[in-house]
Amino acid sequence: MSKVIPTEERIEKARNLIEKAREIQPPENGGWMDFSYAAQVKDVLRQANDLIKFIPMTSGPSAEMKAEAAQLMKDIKIAEKEILHRSLA
Repeated sequence: MSKVIPTEERIEKARNLIEKAREIQPPENGGWMDFSYAAQVKDVLRQANDLIKFIPMTSGPSAEMKAEAAQLMKDIKIAEKEILHRSLA
C-alpha cells in the first residue's frame, strides 16, 4: 500500500514539478513540435496534476488549501500552454 502524502506536501511537490517542466530544455530544432519534448513536458505536468487533483473534492483539507489546489490546477494548464505553445503566442 502506498504512503499517504500530506496535502501541504502534495501542493509543494506539484509546484516543484511545474518548475521542473519549465526548466526542460527545448530541442534546438523544432521546439514544441518535437514529440519527445512535448511528451516530457506533458508527463511532468500530468504528475503535478495527479498529486493535487483530488484535494478540492476531499473533506480533510481546509477551504484555503482546496482553493490553492484549484488555482494550482489552473496554473498547470497555463504552464502547459506557455511551455508548449511559445511560438504560437
